[in-house]
Amino acid sequence: MSVEENVEVVEAQENWKMKILLIGGLIGLLTGLGAAYMLIQRAEQQDTRPRLGAGEGVKLGVWVFGLLRQVASLGEGK
Repeated sequence: MSVEENVEVVEAQENWKMKILLIGGLIGLLTGLGAAYMLIQRAEQQDTRPRLGAGEGVKLGVWVFGLLRQVASLGEGK
């Protein structure tokens, strides 16, 4: 295998990583915007300002961490 072929293989490997990062970032962006929109809608329906207390923040953090663990285990085949 020549040096040029090795460079092409490495570039192809890096290319899929960048695609995964971009897709994941886009999904995270859209999910975050959707959650913020729903929070705003609920606050407008109740005619209040959205508030997240410390307890709700902790619950949300634990939930997000659990979700990330599930996503990380997708390719394990368990």
